[in-house]
Formats: sequence, structure tokens, C-alpha cells
Amino acid sequence: MREAIFEIDELRFAWPGSSTLCLDIDALRVAKGETLFLFGPSGCGKSTLLALIAGVLLPQHGRVRLDGRDWADMPAARRDRYRVDRVGYIFQQFNLLPYLSVRHNVLAPCRFSTTRRQSAVQQYGSEAAAVAYWLDGMGLSSTLWDRPARDLSVGQQQRVAAARALIGKPALVIADEPTSALDEQRRDDFLDLLLSACRTADSALVFVSHDLRTAERFERAVAVPQINRASMDNEAWA
Repeated sequence: MREAIFEIDELRFAWPGSSTLCLDIDALRVAKGETLFLFGPSGCGKSTLLALIAGVLLPQHGRVRLDGRDWADMPAARRDRYRVDRVGYIFQQFNLLPYLSVRHNVLAPCRFSTTRRQSAVQQYGSEAAAVAYWLDGMGLSSTLWDRPARDLSVGQQQRVAAARALIGKPALVIADEPTSALDEQRRDDFLDLLLSACRTADSALVFVSHDLRTAERFERAVAVPQINRASMDNEAWA
């Protein structure tokens, strides 16, 4: 059995001010390099679960460990540093800095993480070479690299967000419904690029989607409602 990149044990989470649990999960484990597809209807807790995996939220009970370290054992500033060192996050709305160039958006993790910067330089010789590798790998023309992110199409911004998440070989890549705005062909092309890039970086991938047609591309698929014992009609779910 491969070593775990993250593990959840006896997780219980309720939003502040609520007495009702929105997540109640006994266990979830993802191995290093594994690809996991998470699915379920809107409101079943998928995005909340991703935030807990990434240490953005902390549970009221239980343990969430990333690469052997419990998020709850770290002060807030240390969690932030550990997150940028170890996690690449592809947000549903991409969260690019619109006024920055494509190149500088991709470089952002290296600006905040010495670990990611050193990994990128060690692997490709320089930060610039690492940016070029991942943007080339995402099929984004070099004529776009110095343009502000706001000038790109949705599909192009998506590829920039993926390159940003992958630079510096994070141990875990989290993708929160990044293909929801794409047609079928663009969705499949993006998945080809993302899965190949994660294999190249040896990064585990946790991918959330409503689209079950893509589940077969992943090593394992998990329905969030099947592992979450909390009430399905709780309106606080996210």
C-alpha cells in the first residue's frame, strides 16, 4: 500500500453558530500520487470537505492530516505556509489575479513558498524555465504569457490556474469543479492535460465534479453522500 498524502479520521464539522453537523466522515485516505474523483449533488459538502483537506477550515472533532501533519496542530500562520508548500489549488472560478500577467500568476506559489521555488529551480533550472514548462504543457501559446489574465478566455484562464497549481511539484493538487464551464471536448482536453501533468509532478489529485462521465479517468471515485453521515437536508452545506 502506498503511503498516504492525506488522511481523515472521525471528522465532524459544523459551521459557526450551527448546532447541526454538515460533515460527519469516519475515514478518507488518499495515497501519494493517487487520483481521486469526488462527486455528489450540490449542497452535499464537497467544497467544505476540500477546504478541510487543505486546512482552510478546521474540524470541531477528528483529525485531518496532510503528509503526516495534523492541520489542527499548527498555528494559523504555519498552516498558511504549509498549505502553499504542499497544496496546489484549482478553484472553480480560477481566482487568478486579473491585472497580473499570465507568467506572474503562474509564479505566485514560488513567490510565497521557498519550497515550491526551490523545487521548480531544481527541476527546470530556473523559475522562468519552470513557468515555460507548465504553460507549454498546458498548451498555452507563448504569445499570451505577458498578457493580463483578465484578457484570456475562460478555457485559457483555466489552463493558467492549472499551471499555477502544479508549479513546484506540490504533493497534492485539489481541483474544485474546474471544468463546469467547459464543453465536452474542452473538458476532455483539459483532463488529459491535468492528469498527465499530475503524473509528471508525482502529485496526488483530488478532483470534484458533478459530471460522472469523467469518473472513469481516475483511479478511484467516491460519492460524498456515501461517506458523509450528516443529514442530507441541512441547508448549511456547501
